[in-house]
Amino acid sequence: MKKLNNYIGGDFINPFSDKYIENVNPSTGKIFSLIADSDENDVNLAVEAAKAAFPEWSCKGVEFRSKWLLKLANYIEENIEKFAQAETQDNGKPISLSRSMDIPRAVQNLSFFATAILHDKDEAYHTSTHVLNYTLRQPLGVVGCISPWNLPLYLFTWKIAPALASGNCVVAKPSELTPYTAYLLSEACQAIDFPAGVLNIVHGYGQKTGAAIVAHNDTKAISFTGGTQTGKTIASVAAPMFKKLSLELGGKNATVIFADADLEEATQTAVKAAFTNQGQICLCGSRILVENKIYEKFKTKFVEKVKQLQLGDPLDETTQQGATVSQAHQEKVLSYIELAKHEGGIILTGGNKVTSENLPERCKDGFFIEPTVIEGLSAFCRTNQEEIFGAVTTLIPFENENEAIEFANCTPYGLSASVWTQNLPKAHRVASQLETGIVWINTWLLRDLRTPFGGAKQSGVGREGGYEALRFFTEEKNVCLKF
Repeated sequence: MKKLNNYIGGDFINPFSDKYIENVNPSTGKIFSLIADSDENDVNLAVEAAKAAFPEWSCKGVEFRSKWLLKLANYIEENIEKFAQAETQDNGKPISLSRSMDIPRAVQNLSFFATAILHDKDEAYHTSTHVLNYTLRQPLGVVGCISPWNLPLYLFTWKIAPALASGNCVVAKPSELTPYTAYLLSEACQAIDFPAGVLNIVHGYGQKTGAAIVAHNDTKAISFTGGTQTGKTIASVAAPMFKKLSLELGGKNATVIFADADLEEATQTAVKAAFTNQGQICLCGSRILVENKIYEKFKTKFVEKVKQLQLGDPLDETTQQGATVSQAHQEKVLSYIELAKHEGGIILTGGNKVTSENLPERCKDGFFIEPTVIEGLSAFCRTNQEEIFGAVTTLIPFENENEAIEFANCTPYGLSASVWTQNLPKAHRVASQLETGIVWINTWLLRDLRTPFGGAKQSGVGREGGYEALRFFTEEKNVCLKF
């Protein structure tokens, strides 16, 4: 069985513990590889490799770093099918999604930051006849990047690309649930002779490997995407050490549909927003707020479209709903469906674990849940306040614009929202009052990589994307010259 070893200093290295974690394919329930069970010894080795590589990598010009990141992007693009198959095997998502979204976006991440650094600029202020102030942005040194399981390579590269482009060296940890494409990325680095020690990938559990990266005295910044509780733990360790922190955390996003919306487009997009990647995207619209005037009409159309979603083997090209990432997560999502029932919710469709007789033979032991739609719940109940992160969405009617804003803002999260209306002043008015980092109007998940990405309240600290990311991974220095 294939062992996914750590990639440190340009070489593949067994974990110090010589122990491995079983990696399960969520669509079959079967073990298919073994992951290095790393600890602080492995992290120390990776940090030392990064420190050794930093002087040369940081001193080379932006053209040098851009060239290497583009070579890495090109390698992934040339092997897109291999990466897509691995992502689906590891995560359980439909192959069509891995092929059309996850892996192409990883290529875009690397390419975007590789070229962005060629067009960056510094500020200069000629304050008087004999005084000039200018700003330098210099790399921090060794930085830690910790990514989640839901969009494995997509979010892994979203972090490491700006860190590397800015001149830092990286110690990165992918999720232990979905490490395979990060391992393939390390193989890609070796295949193209990527400078040794610049990118180091250490596998393992968050409480051991991730914690060691966060606590290491020589990691100058931590970029983390994952759960809010884990983010709080990371902040409690990193903040007293005065590390730079970027935390992209949970979401309980609202899709707000007014009576004057294009109902067909709003319904179709609301289905995608709720159930893409089995609802396992931090930006998914897990609460759908619908104006009372059209509530029943929308509900009928929405439930009908959800029932048409094709659930099955993720390797089947027609599959739209794959497996939940793990058995533990499947049980968590099912527990929230039971909670919703206890809170008075009515299951309009779904609500069950998919039984083996309704799955192809290869997937009979996989972790599948029916796409679930629930109504009849208060906007303030636990089901509508806590992040489920699965194929579950709720329908909530509202009377007017003020109530829609109140319901949308009533959770402790503030990552994103989407607003559906053909009234442009209303769209701007509502968008300005939503307590979120991102608002889409008459669309969802339409991303421009130049824009800042992040959330408000318990959805995170800081912003990723564009120059925000490049600046996070640098230290600003003002130079004042009198001449």
